[in-house]
Amino acid sequence: MAGLRWQDGGLIFPNTLGKPLDPHELHNSFKTLLAKAGLPDMRFHDLRHSAASLMLAQGIPLRSIQEILGHSSIALTANLYAHVGEQLKREAADLMDAILCKV
Repeated sequence: MAGLRWQDGGLIFPNTLGKPLDPHELHNSFKTLLAKAGLPDMRFHDLRHSAASLMLAQGIPLRSIQEILGHSSIALTANLYAHVGEQLKREAADLMDAILCKV
């Protein structure tokens, strides 16, 4: 994996010596940081879902999100994040309602 970018094969977290971080060490460090920051407990993988949801909310095309996440198909990405799409549609409808009710 040396010399590859994160898009090429998955994000590799190095330790202080530049070697791949042990998964248990990553888990423990992440949990410690959550506690120090006063954030609720979550899985490290939840950050991936948060990133995808934020990208969708910013209008990044689903195809781009699929490629960033490395999903095998756009259908997989769409199915996993359909709830975000529904929320965005509701927000768009509310905005249209506000504009049309002013007329």
